Amino acid sequence: MSLDDRKLEVLRAIVEDYVATQEPVGSKALVERHRLGVSSATVRNDMAVLEEEGYIRQPHTSAGRVPTDAGYRLFVDRLSRVKPLSPAERRAIERFLAGALDLDDVVHRTVRLLAQLTRQVAVVQYPSLTRSAVRHIELVPISTTRIMLVMIADTGRVEQRLCELPVPTPSDDIMDMRRKVNEKLAGQRLADAPPLVQTLVDESPADRRATMTCLASTLLETLVERSDARLALAGTANLTRGGLLDFQGTLRPVLEALEEEVILLKLIGEVEPSTTRVRIGDENEIDNLRSASVVSTGYGPGATIVGGLGVLGPTRMDYPGTIATVRAVARYVGELLAQN
Repeated sequence: MSLDDRKLEVLRAIVEDYVATQEPVGSKALVERHRLGVSSATVRNDMAVLEEEGYIRQPHTSAGRVPTDAGYRLFVDRLSRVKPLSPAERRAIERFLAGALDLDDVVHRTVRLLAQLTRQVAVVQYPSLTRSAVRHIELVPISTTRIMLVMIADTGRVEQRLCELPVPTPSDDIMDMRRKVNEKLAGQRLADAPPLVQTLVDESPADRRATMTCLASTLLETLVERSDARLALAGTANLTRGGLLDFQGTLRPVLEALEEEVILLKLIGEVEPSTTRVRIGDENEIDNLRSASVVSTGYGPGATIVGGLGVLGPTRMDYPGTIATVRAVARYVGELLAQN
């Protein structure tokens, strides 16, 4: 059965009131608070249909109703109007993020900001190396047989490794190798770089091949390292505001899930460009998070997505406000990375 506009408006009113008051919503309160243009009896009939269809339910003793996961899903898909952020909120986000000193600072500011603005648990994935490109590779001689290799990605991420050379190598030779490495790799996506590293070895003169081979193997370790699982988390104290307790009245399952990086990456990673994903209650694959909702999106410079960010909270969350905040913060972080 498809719901008519009035029943959808009743559902919208129930969701908005329940999110605001955290109390089950009765027909009398709906008529008083919302201009539905109909009597309490009509609203009661509409609520009976919504309950029959599985969009709202009646908690044990209360006369009021609360939304179900299906009700929240219908609200998010068809009824919620994403609240635009106020100019003051947008300026505050911009100012807070613009003060960041480096990538670590960007990530930590972002996760704190998301937690503060949404009053939920916030998760931010560090920019993924596999989706980044090489900006510059520096070779720093430490001794005649040891160099520090520093790889700077276009996202501002920095990776460094020590390389033990097979033979003493003059610093002029090191500088020449640095030039060749950057000519070959600067601007290339890390995922496309390994075959180019091999050509550096193939094109080396015989007297430098052993040194370049050693350097190439350190380069490959840096380029293909799967350190995409680096995450920042903030706002776990927000869980205590209620709505996420399991049937035994404990937060333990949610806290255990938040300790698993693999789970967190599943929650906020793999989001398509310019889309916001909302997973509500039972839509979460992870059993421990069936009482939670997750709003996530990808971020990155321009159209390139280099990581994910999002928030986790009770299914009874302010979806329009949360979606708007997650989108806005992701956009500002992307702009920041594009400037670097």
